[in-house]
Amino acid sequence: MSPTPSTPAPLTILIVDDQSATRVALTAELDRVGHRVLEADSASWALELFRRYRPDIVLMDVEMPGQDGYWTAREMRAAEPGGWTPIIFLSQFNQAADVWKGIESGGDDYLVKPVSPMILHAKLRAMQRLAQMRQRLVKMSEELRTANAQLEKLSTVDALTGLMNRRALDARLQQELELARREAKPLTLVLCDVDHFKRYNDTAGHVAGDACLRRVAQLLKETCRRPSDCAGRYGGEEFALVLPNTPRSGAMTYARALIRTIELAAIPHPDSPTGASITLSGGITTCLPDESTSAEGLILRADDALYNAKSTGRNRFFSYEMQMDTEEQRRRTSAS
Repeated sequence: MSPTPSTPAPLTILIVDDQSATRVALTAELDRVGHRVLEADSASWALELFRRYRPDIVLMDVEMPGQDGYWTAREMRAAEPGGWTPIIFLSQFNQAADVWKGIESGGDDYLVKPVSPMILHAKLRAMQRLAQMRQRLVKMSEELRTANAQLEKLSTVDALTGLMNRRALDARLQQELELARREAKPLTLVLCDVDHFKRYNDTAGHVAGDACLRRVAQLLKETCRRPSDCAGRYGGEEFALVLPNTPRSGAMTYARALIRTIELAAIPHPDSPTGASITLSGGITTCLPDESTSAEGLILRADDALYNAKSTGRNRFFSYEMQMDTEEQRRRTSAS
C-alpha cells in the first residue's frame, strides 16, 4: 500500500513482540510510510523504551514469555499519570473475552494477527485523531483553569487600586476573626477615608481623583509591614485595614504612623478645609473575640468610630476602646 495524502503524520511507534518475524514485518510497513519505530522483545525492555522515549502509540503483543502484554499495558498506564498513550493489542485470538481483557488492562484497540497493512494504518490514524482530540481538550482545560484563576483574582481585587475589594476584605476579616478567637489574640479593624474627597473630585476632576486614590492605596499597602496585615478598598474613597494580633495601644501607634506617612507624602488637595494636602480620618475597633463577636459587629463599630473622627475635626483616628483619638494622643504627648 503506497502512502496517500490521508496517511497520518509521522509517529514514534513502539512495537512490543517477542516474535522477531512480527516485529520485522510491522517495522518494514511502518518505515515505508515514514514512521519512527522502536522495538522491544520483552515487557521489561518495552517499559524502559516507553519511559525513555514516550512513544505516540504502542503496538503490544498479548502473548509473551514472562510478563504478558496485559501486565505491560497496566505498568505503562501507571508510568504516565494524567497522560494517555494509545495502546493497540496484537493477538492471534479474537474472542470477546480477550478483547474485554485488553480494554480492562489499559488498551484502546485490538488487532488480530497477521495484521492487514490497510487496517493497521486505519487504526493508527484513528488513534492519532483521538490523541489530537485529547490534546485539544487538555489545552482547553488548561486555558479554562487559567481563565477561572484570572476571574477569581479579578473577583477579589479592586480594579482601580489593586488592593483587596470589599468581597475579599469581608472574607479576610471573617477568617482572621475565627483565627483570633481560636488563638485568644486581639484583632484590630480600621476603617478610614480621604477627607473632603468629593471636593477633590469636583475641583481636580475624576481622573486626578483616581490617581489620588491609587497613591493613598499604595501608602496603605506599604504600612502593612507584617504578612498578616492587609489593606483593601471598602468602597469609594473608603479603605479598610485588618490587623491581626494588634492590641489597642498597638492600633493607636499604627494610626499615628499612618497619619505621619500621609503627611510626609504631601499629596496636594486643591480644596480642603483641613489643609493643603490629603488627610485621612479613621475609626478603630480592637477586640479579643469571643463567640458573640461578629465581623458585622466589628464593621459597625469601626464605622461609628470613623464617624466620630470626622465629626470632631477630621485628620484623626478614633478608638472607642481607648476613648481617645490620635489628635488627643498627640496633644497629651506634646504636653508631657
